[in-house]
Formats: sequence, C-alpha cells, structure tokens
Amino acid sequence: MCGLLAFFSAYGEAHQHKAALGEALECMHHRGPDETGVEVVGLDAVFAHKRLSIIDVALSHEPLGYDHGRYLLTFNGEIYNYLELRDQLAAEFGAQFATNGDGEVIVAGYHYWGEAILDKLRGMFSFVIWDQQERVAFGARDPFGIKPMHYLETNDGLYLASEKKALLPFADSASRGDAGIDTANLSHYLTLQYVPEPRTLHKGISRIGSGECLTWSPGERVKTRRYYRAVFRPTPTDNPEALYARIRETLRESVRMHMRSDVPVGAFLSSGIDSTAVVALAREFNPNILTFTVGYDVAGYSEIDVAQDSARHLDVTTIPTKIGAQEMMDALPKIVWHLDDPVADPALVPLYFVAKKAAEHVTVVLSGEGADEFFGGYTIYREPLSLSMVNDLPDGLQKGLRAVSKVIPQGVKGKSFLERGTTPIEARYYGNARIFNEAEKQKLLRRYDPSVRYTDVTAPIYAEVPDLDDVTTMQYVDLYTWLRGDILVKADRMSMAHSLELRVPFLDKEVFDVASIVPVDLKLPPRSDATKYAMRQALQTVVPPAIVNRRKLGFPTPTRVWLAGEMYDWARNIFATSGAGELLDLKYADRLLQEHKAGEADHSRKIWTVLVFCIWHAIFVAKTLDPGISRNQSALLTKPVVGSMVS
Repeated sequence: MCGLLAFFSAYGEAHQHKAALGEALECMHHRGPDETGVEVVGLDAVFAHKRLSIIDVALSHEPLGYDHGRYLLTFNGEIYNYLELRDQLAAEFGAQFATNGDGEVIVAGYHYWGEAILDKLRGMFSFVIWDQQERVAFGARDPFGIKPMHYLETNDGLYLASEKKALLPFADSASRGDAGIDTANLSHYLTLQYVPEPRTLHKGISRIGSGECLTWSPGERVKTRRYYRAVFRPTPTDNPEALYARIRETLRESVRMHMRSDVPVGAFLSSGIDSTAVVALAREFNPNILTFTVGYDVAGYSEIDVAQDSARHLDVTTIPTKIGAQEMMDALPKIVWHLDDPVADPALVPLYFVAKKAAEHVTVVLSGEGADEFFGGYTIYREPLSLSMVNDLPDGLQKGLRAVSKVIPQGVKGKSFLERGTTPIEARYYGNARIFNEAEKQKLLRRYDPSVRYTDVTAPIYAEVPDLDDVTTMQYVDLYTWLRGDILVKADRMSMAHSLELRVPFLDKEVFDVASIVPVDLKLPPRSDATKYAMRQALQTVVPPAIVNRRKLGFPTPTRVWLAGEMYDWARNIFATSGAGELLDLKYADRLLQEHKAGEADHSRKIWTVLVFCIWHAIFVAKTLDPGISRNQSALLTKPVVGSMVS
C-alpha cells in the first residue's frame, strides 16, 4: 500500500525532474509514512513513492525490479491471491522471487503473461510498470476502482499519481485558477454530488477508469483500454437455498483472503448487515478482531447502540467515537483537502473520524462497501417494480398519462408517480444522489450551459446494457457512477488520511460472479419492502437476528439539524470568504441556507454540496484557506535498482 508518483520523460531528461517530484510527493505522506523513495531509472523514468508497509514489511521496497531490472514496478494496493499466483508462476515458468510480497507477482506476471496478468489479479490496485528494454509504461487500476490513479500528459512526458494534488505543480498554468476548472464537471458535481470519471475538476488531469489499463511510450500519446467490465446475468433458479449457500461461502472465502496481512487487521461496524456480516465472518479467522463505530449525541443519527449490541452478540470488542458539530466544522477543510475533488457526501465526516480512531489500534480495516451495488441494497431499486403498472402500458396510454401529470398541481399526490412512471429509466435515473436540478443550476451557476446534462455521464453506460431489466440496469449504472465516484473515493481518501488501509471484501471478482446471477425476485421480492433479499437470506446464520432485516443507515450525519443551528454562521462565513463567487451565485446559496434555518424547506443536501465546493475552491483555487495538514519527515531510501541507472 502506498502513494505513488511516477514520471516518464518524452526526451530522456528524467533526471531533471527528480527534485520537483520529490517535493510533490510530500503531499501524499499520509498514504505511506513508513518509507519514502525518489529514484531516477535510466534516462526515462522517475519513481517516487510513499510506502505503508502491510505485507512483506522487511522487503518489497519500491520501485520493485524484475528480470535483472528490465521491469520496474510501483504499486498501490493489495493482491489477495498473491500466494497462489506465486505458486502458479513458479510451476509454469520456474519463476523466482526476491521478495515475499504481493507486488512482485504483478511484475513477474507481466513478464510471463503480459497484459493478461490483469485477468488473474484478485485485489485492489493501481500500478505502473516501466519496461526499460521496450521503453513502454504500462499502468492499470483494479476492476471496481477501489484504488485511485490520476494522470497528466505534458510536452515533457507522462505523470501518474495516486492523488491529483501531486500532479498540480506540473499542470500547465492555464489549468490553474477559475479558468482551469472543468465547468462541465462542476455542473455534474452539482447534480451528482461527486465529479464523475474519467475527468477531474482540473482541466488536463484525468483518471484511469475502473477496470482500465494504460500504455505510453516516448513520442506516443496515452492509450487506455478497458480490460474488465462487470456483466450482470440474472438467472432464475428453482433452488434458492443453493444460491444462498454459494453467496455465503464465497463471501466467507473473500473475507478470509482479505485478512492476509503482516500487521493488525480490524473492521468498521455500523448498524447494518453489510459491515456486521464482514465482522462476523472475520471473527471466524480472528476471534480477537477489534471493531470501530461512530455516532453523535443527536437523536436518530447514532449507530453506536446497535453496533455495540451486535458486537456483544458476536463477542468482539467495539471502540466507539462520538463527534459534534464543532469537530465536523474543524475537520472539513482537512477532509476536502484529502479528497482532491469535492464529494458532497456528509458520510465522509464520520468515516474520517472512525478511521482516525481505528488507526490508533490497527493498520488495516475491513469494511462493507459494495454490497448494495452487487446485491440490490438501495431502496430506490424498488422503483421499477412500483412503477411497472404504468411502465407496462402501451406507449399511447403512457403519453396520455404524461399529459395528465403536467396539469396536476405541484404537491398533489400522484403527480410524481405519473411523471416518473411515464419517463424512460434512462431519463429518470442517474444514480443515488440527485442534488440540484437544471432549473436550480441555472440560478446557481454563473455560466450555466444547458448543453451539459447528466445524460452525458449516464447515456454511454445505459448503452452497454440495453437488454437488462430496469432493476439490474440501475445496479450497473451505480457501479460505474455512484460506487466509484462517491463510495470508493470517500473510503480510500478518509482511511488513507490516517495511514489506514481499508479493504472491501464485497468488492471481489468472485463475489461479483455470484452476485451477478441473482434474479430480481431474489434481490427485491414482490409484495415486500426488503432489499438485497438473497444476501440477507444467505447471512441469516452469520449475523445477529436483529440485523438480518434492519434498514441501512450507513453512518448518517445530522447536517440537516446542525445547518439550522450550530453550523449556520459558519456556513454563511464560508460562502462569504471562499472566492467561489465567480463561478456560483452564493447569494442564491445563502437564501437556501436562510430558508433552511427558518424551517421553510430542507435544503441541507444542496447547502452541503455548495459548502464543500466552496471549501475546495478556497483551498485549491483561491488558496485563501489553509487546511492545516502537517506531517513528520521520513528518511529517504537510497536503495539501488538492479540493472538501472539510479541517481
């Protein structure tokens, strides 16, 4: 696990960039405080890294060489089937290894299998390999986008980094300031509450997409291709018990593999079935596993009591953390700095604090992300079932009902049902978050562009699955929007902010293979309000009975309450001092805040979305806000790379 920063020179002048990369690397110290390295490889490459030592602590220093230094690897993540791959490479090719770690199987596998190594890896990763003989850089990101990778092409060459902030010093001056903001992605952010891949809010800096790889060589442009696409294939079954057993055993095996570590492993524990199931299965392999939960002194928002009940039932220790409004306000600049691009999900805050507490005790934690997208866990997935009585009508009747809905006054029962029921799914569903609509964005954005629509993001995704049922289509859309744009960004950034590795056993290719075949009636059974039913049935004998059918909370935050009270003056001050008024009409945002305080409407999600952007703008664009990030210096490694010229 590490923060990586690499540069590949277009003109054989890599050594000239070493000092600048070393300086830029320091903004990622939190990703790997155990070791720091900045090394020039021949004339073409500079590898800079921060290492958080998890597996093979004594060895596996980066860049990791193979085949007498022909290949050099820098790597962020974990390969859970590395032991099996080492055995396979040794048996098939007589491969030899200089380390006991997981990174070496990537570079050795690339030597023997080429790009096909990607199909064999089971884990979370972003990496880049430099082939000194062919002068080719090859990078990749894991199938579901758990680990990040950003890249920037300039006249000097190619830069890659775990975090975008490390690339900002090398971006063209035209990519800085308000003029350098990707206004289309700002518009998408205001709708979706995150910045959709592959672009970022800074022009010129992009992300390798989930399940994608990249190649580059001097004189060529970056080429990306998709090596993995999640394929749902719901399959009816007359033996659901066999399916439940397969789900349970596949998840148990995934948890077992995710616990491979040379350092202590803990787990997050909320009040829901996802994290509780991970803890219950992890306890089978480590009865002394520590768990961590978070809550507030605000009624209806704390999960601590339920998590503690589950911990007692499972006979594990849980360590709670409580946070207040002032702590949230104090931490938010740090949180936004760690994000790189704004994500307006308030759940970032409790995740930041529970990760901080966990890092005091362990180096690795397990968490439950991905279960909802894989197994159908969001309540909104039931919408196609409830709308079917309208969706299934002939087009002519639907057109008539649509006309009727237009004359029904706003707020009258049935209007929204008819509107949504007569709207194709491609036009009505764009993920879990729906913040500002187009009319609202027209008021908020200084330079509103009506040609930028959320369908720019979702239409290509819908086009990939024209034959899926609507429920499974929604899951697929969320896999390639919400999951990788919101859920996994906050999981990676909030854990790594505290040098804590977060692992997600649900987001495993083997788990997806079984989740992909679950039929709709076993995800969301008719005449029921249950979600991810098959998974719940599979885990009945694993989790406490009170948790099996418990509704999802997912570390909720009392922003609605606090924005009308303790946070009101703080929020108004952020609007006034952020410098974002050139892009947003902050008087409009302030009116929303005042209406919210007066109890005229619940604008909390809209207000939070603007606040997070304003803090981001103050930090990264106006540079008027110091987030207060500090670090401890670590010693630079001077390890030579076999077969390379190191300076």
